[in-house]
Amino acid sequence: MRTTVTLDSDTEQIIRQRMAERRTSFKQALNDLIREGRGSAEGPRPFKTTARSMGRAKVDLNKALRLTAEAEDGELARKVKTGS
Repeated sequence: MRTTVTLDSDTEQIIRQRMAERRTSFKQALNDLIREGRGSAEGPRPFKTTARSMGRAKVDLNKALRLTAEAEDGELARKVKTGS
């Protein structure tokens, strides 16, 4: 993919230094540095959540799901009938 980017002078210097060290092209140096940055330890921390008990349900969830399904079916039937 070909694209145009505007680099800050410090990041350009990092790329040019890499080019000199490894005797590689600008494109290769930039791609290598991006790949290395993606794998760095400073990346986002993994998402973690803790499950907690909410106690017994105060409503019959089966009945609630059935009522929801009936309402959705009624809305779908209305849309089919009116063509909207």
